[in-house]
Amino acid sequence: MNKKNSSQFSSRRKFISMAGTGVAAMAMAPGLAFAGIPQPLAQGAKDILNMQDLTKGWVPVSDRKVRVGLIGYGASKFSAAFGFQNHPNVEVVAVSDLFPDRCAELAKVTGCKKTYPSLEELVKDKSIEAVMISTDAPSHPRHCIEALRHGKHVAVNVPLTYGSIEEGEQLLAEVKKSGLKFMMFETSCFREDLYAMRKIYMAGGFGKLVYSEGEYYHGSPLSNPNGGGTPSYKDWRKGGPPQWYPTHSNAYYIGVADGTFTEVNCFGVPNDREVYKPGNNVYGNPFSTEIALFRTSEGGMSRMARSGDTPGTPSEIGRVRGIKGSFYGAYEGLEKNLPDLNRPPLPPGVPAGGHGGSHGPLMNEFILSILQDRKPLVDIIMALNLTIPGIVAHASAMKDGELMKIPQYKL
Repeated sequence: MNKKNSSQFSSRRKFISMAGTGVAAMAMAPGLAFAGIPQPLAQGAKDILNMQDLTKGWVPVSDRKVRVGLIGYGASKFSAAFGFQNHPNVEVVAVSDLFPDRCAELAKVTGCKKTYPSLEELVKDKSIEAVMISTDAPSHPRHCIEALRHGKHVAVNVPLTYGSIEEGEQLLAEVKKSGLKFMMFETSCFREDLYAMRKIYMAGGFGKLVYSEGEYYHGSPLSNPNGGGTPSYKDWRKGGPPQWYPTHSNAYYIGVADGTFTEVNCFGVPNDREVYKPGNNVYGNPFSTEIALFRTSEGGMSRMARSGDTPGTPSEIGRVRGIKGSFYGAYEGLEKNLPDLNRPPLPPGVPAGGHGGSHGPLMNEFILSILQDRKPLVDIIMALNLTIPGIVAHASAMKDGELMKIPQYKL
């Protein structure tokens, strides 16, 4: 490992000191933090990644401005959170939300003067080149297809599709037909730790991955009393199958290796809250936790844990182990000459944002894919491979862990 990477990803263990009362100190771990919420790190925790200064080294690739429309400003307010309005190569042309007060707020925070009452109206605006879709997850495929059919490059929040493999495949067909850029904003792919894992993997530093794991825990303080997490449009989150929202954890294999999951056993853990009792959610789902064991396209194994509505600090974290090296907070392995593990720098004024500083890099990657006319990192194929295995995993859990095959997607 060269000196720069040795300094950034030291292989020595770092310990969090314990307060005299016996309570662990709270520390912000950029590779582990969820939406800016500090993670509690117990004594003996693995190395903490040092947050890269993303403001250094940016070089513009063009002076062109991509004309963007922002759609949806619900509970998570993601249309503004990714920083399109701060990018020097972006002009936010118009915004939209079904609720007039939310639409007005989105226009205000992004400095945009033009508003539309719906996605369907906004995508008719021929001056808009690209859209960011931050609507309810069950509507993602339909909304993406509508935008593509109106000639817009599309960015969309996770997941790609909510419970419907067929709708995901319909979106794939539309992306192929359109020839336009499509990117799913999977935050884990631009967390500092996972991005480093990917660079190491591509450089051969892990060799074949024999084991990987990811965890996405969404607990209280983000749960509501009725279950299902953050309040949502038409209560779509309420009682939702955990593995239907799997991409933050699945990225700790799919995003690292560009591989796929080929088959799965998954077991669910029932929750005694009312929302998970028979007839109390529209999904017929009894589980708030589902733990999946996947076979990977390399022949390795991957454990992906997804839990919602359980107490504890939210967490998005993972690790990998290969025949030549492993990574959990730091690289330990046989490769001594690793590439630069830093994420691409951001333009001045663009914040790294939440989810471990991934918001700004995701938005920048989408804009660069348009300016440079190239495939974005989380393209339609990776988006499918991140999302569809969770749908199959939930089906397995509903059949008491039955081994099930997973569809495979390639361009």
